[in-house]
Amino acid sequence: MSTQQNPGWFSHPLLSSRKIEFLGCPMHGITMEETLGLAEEAMREKRPLHHVVVNVAKLITMRKNAELHEDVVGADLINVDGVGVLWGARLCGVELPERVAGVDIMLKLFGLCARRGYRPYLLGAEQPVLDAVALRLSTDHPRLKIAGMRNGYFKPEDEEGIVRAINDSGADCLLVAMPTPRKERFLKKYRHVLKPSFVMGVGGSFDVYGGKVSRAPRLVQALGFEWLFRVMQEPKRLWRRYYETNTAYAVLLSQEIRRRRIHR
Repeated sequence: MSTQQNPGWFSHPLLSSRKIEFLGCPMHGITMEETLGLAEEAMREKRPLHHVVVNVAKLITMRKNAELHEDVVGADLINVDGVGVLWGARLCGVELPERVAGVDIMLKLFGLCARRGYRPYLLGAEQPVLDAVALRLSTDHPRLKIAGMRNGYFKPEDEEGIVRAINDSGADCLLVAMPTPRKERFLKKYRHVLKPSFVMGVGGSFDVYGGKVSRAPRLVQALGFEWLFRVMQEPKRLWRRYYETNTAYAVLLSQEIRRRRIHR
């Protein structure tokens, strides 16, 4: 595990007792409620907590991209987002209580911030999507104060100025809605200078909340076909990615199941 982790979280009783490993990636077998509790603890005590989620696509990409692997395993808290990872781990005898999806963490975090007076900073997505997110938040959580917003279309030379703006905003948490591996690289690169206590990548969650794309119905999510629902919305952009990562994962998982049976 990377030495870049915050030692206080590495030894936190909940995280240290629920740490597991699956397919070469460390994870934490904690629930949604426990995850939100840690986020609130970080913001309340102003203790930097770097959070990531893993799904099938990210697990497969990590095996080919050493930089992404470093960025993920160096986080303080790693939740299992994908149903495929959850089921695969359970098939291999790895205990995980439930799926903790990044978009659901984000939605619940908005409510937590509104109730407790914490201020989020929203970074990423297209400007019209970001504006739609802000408009919906004003209706869903009228008491919520947004520390600041910035769309995700910027050049590497703009990053330091964006980090300064985030820090100057007084934000308690930072949500980064950019694709993998860009968001993981950004958070890993600047985690030690970013002032928001809780930082996490939320991928395409702003697109969902802002109404650009639809989220799969709960039954489809429960059956593990949320990825297929996404492909049906953007087939030209997504079909090859999901085909390649899902196929690679199926092969990898079968090998892992066989390996564990032999070792037993």
